Amino acid sequence: MGSAVDWSVADLGDQTGRTFVVTGASSGLGAAITRHLAARGGRVIMAVRDTAKGDRVRDRLRAETPEADLDVRHLDLLDLRAVRRFADSLRADGVIVDSLVNNGGIGTVARRLSPEGVESQLATNHLGHYALTGLLLDRMDQGGAVVTVASGLYRMGRLDLDDLSAERRYSPGGAYATSKLANVLFGLELDRRLRAAGSPVRSLLAHPGMAKTDLDREAALLPRMVQSVLGVFLRLPIDAAVAPILYAATEAAAPTGRHIGPGHPRHPRPTFETFTGAAADTALAARLWDRSRRLTGVDLT
Repeated sequence: MGSAVDWSVADLGDQTGRTFVVTGASSGLGAAITRHLAARGGRVIMAVRDTAKGDRVRDRLRAETPEADLDVRHLDLLDLRAVRRFADSLRADGVIVDSLVNNGGIGTVARRLSPEGVESQLATNHLGHYALTGLLLDRMDQGGAVVTVASGLYRMGRLDLDDLSAERRYSPGGAYATSKLANVLFGLELDRRLRAAGSPVRSLLAHPGMAKTDLDREAALLPRMVQSVLGVFLRLPIDAAVAPILYAATEAAAPTGRHIGPGHPRHPRPTFETFTGAAADTALAARLWDRSRRLTGVDLT
């Protein structure tokens, strides 16, 4: 399983004076991450596709924590122009980012393509976050963390860089797993490049395990009977599921190069897992990086 640390959301320290960008902040994991950070005094820029929904979530969180510093801004990760507009708005406002939480995404949808001709789950979950990270990196020049939310399903991903449109073969669940493999390859390659450049910014990878959210992407790949069993025994409450992500985003001791997950579902705590399979393919990671750079027009490092 890997080494672990005795830490939960109850141990989340004072975040006053720190600014967090959380993508997908209007539902599920993103809303829970936002809630905890704001409750500890952090400023959270809620990057959401549906701003009306984001406003409702913001208002609900402010009802719980009246002093919550929450800023709803539009971000559509599938639209690289929207990604640039979002980043430009932060730059224009002089925002310095302490942690970027690349959480937003889509899962198990029918095949469609981005304007660049890339399958939509890969384009949204990976390319949009690649571009956003690159465009915000200069807003993190004092250090901080880029936390990419991945999944254990990366092991099922099959990344064909010659068929990013998934024209040859497509299944909704398979495409989602491939996007999670891309997240892992990106996070690890970013870590290698940041360390080589001597940057104070750190790239971390975290995952929520099988969380009780409204999307249930993980369970969508499993037969209904298996889902029902997992729902009883393995699904984590939302606060336990976001603990590894919050740990990665706020704790200097969080390790890079590891998959920070919740560990055993009966006794969840941030657990540092080793990556296996295609995730360890540094040549594939470098090729994905180069393709991402060319597709987005963002030269990250």
